[in-house]
Amino acid sequence: MGLLDFFDNLGKKTRRIELNNSDANTYFAQGAKKDQSGDYQGAIRDYTKAIEINANFYIAYYYRSLNKFALTDYRGAIQDCDKAIEINPQLAEAYSTRGLAKFVLTNYIGAINDFNKAIEINPQDTSVYINRGIAKNELMDYSGAIQDYTRVIEINPNDATAYSNRGGAKNDLKDHRGAIQDICKAIEINPNDAFSYFNRGIAKNDLKDHNGAIQDYTKAIEIDPYYAQTYYNRGISKNDLKNHKGAIQDYTKAIEINPNYSKAYYNRGIAKLGLGDRSGACLDWRKAGELGQSEAYNLIKDFCT
Repeated sequence: MGLLDFFDNLGKKTRRIELNNSDANTYFAQGAKKDQSGDYQGAIRDYTKAIEINANFYIAYYYRSLNKFALTDYRGAIQDCDKAIEINPQLAEAYSTRGLAKFVLTNYIGAINDFNKAIEINPQDTSVYINRGIAKNELMDYSGAIQDYTRVIEINPNDATAYSNRGGAKNDLKDHRGAIQDICKAIEINPNDAFSYFNRGIAKNDLKDHNGAIQDYTKAIEIDPYYAQTYYNRGISKNDLKNHKGAIQDYTKAIEINPNYSKAYYNRGIAKLGLGDRSGACLDWRKAGELGQSEAYNLIKDFCT
């Protein structure tokens, strides 16, 4: 499971701030305006000014961490969350944001620990359960992920993301029919979520319903035409149906979107071989090997030497 919905859950947590005429609050208010307009660097400068004036301004540390996160300075975001938590250990949002930054840095256990603390402080924040479920999924704790998504559904029975993600985790546990049932519910709630169609396509393909999978991947592409893995997955389903030409078209599109997609080169080579294009297959396998797809060299040995 990728990160496509994960970042949708980020969101900047807002809270009511009582502003007075102090310089620290003035800088904070200026930073908040820049933050909202997308001027993250300018916002960071203003939040820094506020902190220089009031070293215990934990909200300024927290908001600065959000802007650092937006600029992909994840370690800087963690440092600011550390400081906000040091001043106010009950700031659930700081634990949640620090967990997100740790997740992006692939520290999944550290992320889960922070999400645990955020949930301890605020057990009704569904976004944290979603994020913890995704982190558990990365550690292949699919049952634990399902528990988190189920908790979200208990709090909010209309949370489409929770149903879709729970379906994905069920599919990882080979409960393909249970996965489809959950994802159908997600689509019923939100029929415009590309990721739900993508997840259902995976489950259908695993059940050998390749035509059904292709239909779902096609719908996902209609909604989001820039997600390379959807084309790649549709290519796999087409290749399973011996539609090698269609598969090549999808793998090629995936490569256009992500030129370093080693698996797409690898599988495109297999599809080309299915059409008798051995030289084209060998070119793709060599490229796949260069990009780190080591098993491509086995095919090169068998067909290209």
